[in-house]
Amino acid sequence: MSTSLRTRLLDGARGALIGTAEVVPGVSGGTIALITGVYEPLITSAGHVLTGTRTALADLVRRRPLDRARAEFAQVRWGVVIAVMAGMAAAVLIAARFLEPVVSEHRPQAFAVFFGLVAASLWVPFSRSGGAWRPGHWLLAALAAAASFLLTGLPAAEAEPHPLSVAGGAAVAVSALVLPGVSGALVLEAMGLYDATLSALNTGDLGYVGAFALGAVLGLGCFVSLLRWLLERHHRTTLVVITGLMAGALRALWPWQRWAEEGDSTLLPPTTDVAPTVALVVAGAAVVAAVLWAERWSRPRGTRGTGGTRGTRGTGATGGTRGTGGTRGTRGTGATGGTRGTGGTHKAHEAPGSRATDASAEHTGWEGDRAVHS
Repeated sequence: MSTSLRTRLLDGARGALIGTAEVVPGVSGGTIALITGVYEPLITSAGHVLTGTRTALADLVRRRPLDRARAEFAQVRWGVVIAVMAGMAAAVLIAARFLEPVVSEHRPQAFAVFFGLVAASLWVPFSRSGGAWRPGHWLLAALAAAASFLLTGLPAAEAEPHPLSVAGGAAVAVSALVLPGVSGALVLEAMGLYDATLSALNTGDLGYVGAFALGAVLGLGCFVSLLRWLLERHHRTTLVVITGLMAGALRALWPWQRWAEEGDSTLLPPTTDVAPTVALVVAGAAVVAAVLWAERWSRPRGTRGTGGTRGTRGTGATGGTRGTGGTRGTRGTGATGGTRGTGGTHKAHEAPGSRATDASAEHTGWEGDRAVHS
């Protein structure tokens, strides 16, 4: 088997893992993309596709050559993108066929697992928001959680979802591919579209699937660009709001509800099957913890914040990261100064005026991706 074919097959397998994660509320496809190493190529390629498309449309209207658009499209890693998307599509169809009967026939148990998955996933936006929250951040998160809690408590529509609501839900859910830690399936569940989407995939409802696909494309072109702008300009505030929205959306996954009445989401106290339900919640949380652990240890050793070398010591407000173990390094002089290593090798201070890496930058993803596109 040639190296190129082997690589494409591996990319397809990575896409299958991402697609499976996207079907399960609480598991982020973006996080799986980070772990498998295709997050940056996918996001970078998506940026080139969007820029190339906008440029091509503008140049066509102005009757200009399409050289700029061709240059953008030439930078897309088409081999990776096509293989990953093919794997995702196949996995989504297979996972949807498996999950629909599980959710419909064992709803309390399934939602207990989903509840644990989402509750543990709150750590991702919280930890990546950068440093300790001030009272204003907690208040903002509480307001976002309250809004999300109220919205997810609205009675579900009895009629079939309108194509516009399907497209809108898809446009918001596609943000999960940009935000590691955020689950697209959770967004659909909170909007009352999760069951309908699984059913449409299994029954081949082309009208529903077409509206969903259109919304996903529009979301990539509009909402994702807005979201990336917010993350670049208002990083902490955006992640505080996301944390609150995810916390409030847990209402939709509360395992004790009046399941017998369709559309009735009245919350009940945990009085029945408490022990097995709590065990399922813990199991779901353990899955996310294992995924986050795998993400952390799949990063290059120099980005973990520990190990045999002493990390760069910053001069910014948040300070730098230190490693451990080893022999004492040399002491520097001049503007950059020196550091006393307890690590294996010596690294110099950052020059004055430069900012230290934020503690949240240990988690590659939003921060690393912002650097790619800036």
